[in-house]
Amino acid sequence: MDFIKEESEDLKIEETFQVKHEETEEETEKEEREDMKIEETFRVKDEESEEQTDLMALKEASHELNEREEEKGHYDKHHDFMTGERSTQAKKTSSQKRSQKTKSCFPCKQCGTSFTHKGTLVKHIKIHTGEKPHTCQQCGTSFGNKGNLNRHIKVHTGEKPYTCQQCGKSFRCKGNLDSHMRIHTGEKPYTCQQCGTSFRCKGNLDSHMRIHTGEKPYTCQQCGTSFKLKENLNRHMRVHNGEKPYTCQQCGKSLICKGNLDSHMRIHTGEKPYTCQQCGTSFKLKENLNRHMRVHTGEKPYTCQQCGKSFRCKERLDSHMRIHTGEKPYTCQQCGKSFRNKGDLNRHMRIHDGEKPYTCQQCGKSFRCKGNLDSHMRIHTGEKPYTCQQCGTSFKLKENLNRHMRVHTGEKPYTCQQCGKSLICKGNLDSHMRIHTGEKPYTCQQCGTSFKLKENLNRHMRVHTGEKPYTCQQCGKSFRCKERLDRHMRVHTGEKPYTCQQCGTSFKLKENLNRHMRVHTGEKPYTCQQCGKSFRCKERLDSHMRIHTGEKPYTCQQCGKSFRNKGDLNRHMRIHDGEKPYTCQQCGKSFRCKERLDSHMRVHTGEKPYTCQQCGKSFRNKGDLNRHMRIHDGEKPYTCQQCGKSFRCKGNLNRHMRVHTGEKPHT
Repeated sequence: MDFIKEESEDLKIEETFQVKHEETEEETEKEEREDMKIEETFRVKDEESEEQTDLMALKEASHELNEREEEKGHYDKHHDFMTGERSTQAKKTSSQKRSQKTKSCFPCKQCGTSFTHKGTLVKHIKIHTGEKPHTCQQCGTSFGNKGNLNRHIKVHTGEKPYTCQQCGKSFRCKGNLDSHMRIHTGEKPYTCQQCGTSFRCKGNLDSHMRIHTGEKPYTCQQCGTSFKLKENLNRHMRVHNGEKPYTCQQCGKSLICKGNLDSHMRIHTGEKPYTCQQCGTSFKLKENLNRHMRVHTGEKPYTCQQCGKSFRCKERLDSHMRIHTGEKPYTCQQCGKSFRNKGDLNRHMRIHDGEKPYTCQQCGKSFRCKGNLDSHMRIHTGEKPYTCQQCGTSFKLKENLNRHMRVHTGEKPYTCQQCGKSLICKGNLDSHMRIHTGEKPYTCQQCGTSFKLKENLNRHMRVHTGEKPYTCQQCGKSFRCKERLDRHMRVHTGEKPYTCQQCGTSFKLKENLNRHMRVHTGEKPYTCQQCGKSFRCKERLDSHMRIHTGEKPYTCQQCGKSFRNKGDLNRHMRIHDGEKPYTCQQCGKSFRCKERLDSHMRVHTGEKPYTCQQCGKSFRNKGDLNRHMRIHDGEKPYTCQQCGKSFRCKGNLNRHMRVHTGEKPHT
């Protein structure tokens, strides 16, 4: 009887410790993964390291053990084993025991905890000394008490005597079964006193409390990183030792922890088990759903201590902090380029391997990252979700909106170190730098023409392909680039959005305004290298150079006549088609070109804006002034090829030629 009672009490004591110290056999259901993962951490922790056992739990268990041992002692003294009768003295002793229950006779010298039984104090002392006298004969792991060793032995034997009656899952100890049953009952008896969150087991509550206290008791000895859970430290150690024990059976990829493997498997299965109840969006990972919910709540719990900016998730804050520190911990092993985020490094690696895993289902175009595919899809849908709150302009990309906002704020954060010019975005600065370097990195593979900007090369390629994707909805005319279409639309609308602040003249194109401003400033930046003549715009210089080269690249397809300028050809074509689009509003006379109309209008107004600086005579047309100037300088540029006589104007030469030809047109 003595042996049976002693064994019964040992089992009771062991069960007391089981709830606190047992190792979880395997991961529970996915929806309980968050709670049970912490529980597993605490149970593994208690078996691996007795020093890290929950001290308060051990004290409570020690008190209970002490009481039971005292009760057992009194029972042994007064029970009559021969007759099976209980003596009256035993009742008295039991009464005395109950009265002494609250007395603490054996205090711990190190932490001050008191015990009512010396044996319990001896067991408690092992927490401070680190003594682990009970060793497993199979693997050598040591434990502070025999109960923990007995539970550990079941790992080797595979024994799981405790079975759930509802789902059939088995466990090594009753404590794990009790915790598991709360999944079925939904019971969460452990509640945080600070925020009210409830948990199924005390270990999870203890881990949760570190969120409030900020405590991270588990520190990596190699790099100094600290963790709230020992399980996280164990997983982190695999970063240093390179261990990846969990392997995907489908693609062979190895991962550091089982949770990562479970998440990875959803790539193959396409499963998205976590769904937002507000908008219906589904996610592969629960933490992604939690992060997504902050979009609806507007919560941004992670705040930068340096600039005050807030973020929805800690990863974004960590990434942001590297802007302040300048840290770029992710380095490409092929080219040495470093990045702040691992995602940026992964995208960069696709440049080296040429991988473009994201493909548009409508046009087949592939992209290196999903963000680029999402942006590309808006070309097909026409969606512009990012709208300026000041002017209402909408954009396909958020970065374009951010860049546009600098137009309103006047911010130009990117400055050229060579000339001091400031620009709105880094792309503009990179393009600007090529003015100084002369670099033209984008070359056409068909004709060899090089460009400073990639978009210019893309636009140029349409010359070869003949593609004109931008079509006017009013007249059906098509264009190679959107800027040309926008410019063309002003012909229909009559809009002239660019106005000179000095004289009020308005222009359809900004470059025309820029060119016009040189009239006021007198600037002529384009100079002929042969004769030194300067011009306000490059087109004028190009046209002038053809005087020296004799080049006439624009040819009429009807009569074969060639011209130096495309504008001259366009005007000439009106001779064949009889078009005279410019009409005087006063007399109804029509002209082939606007210059002729402007000159004609001066007949009605009497204006003579061109004045000779030598004699003061004024003229309606600049050509008349140029001819007049030859009187003063004696220039006669038109020479008869037959007799050598020279004339000031071409009309006089034409009349003279009739002397040689005998032509009499006016008969």
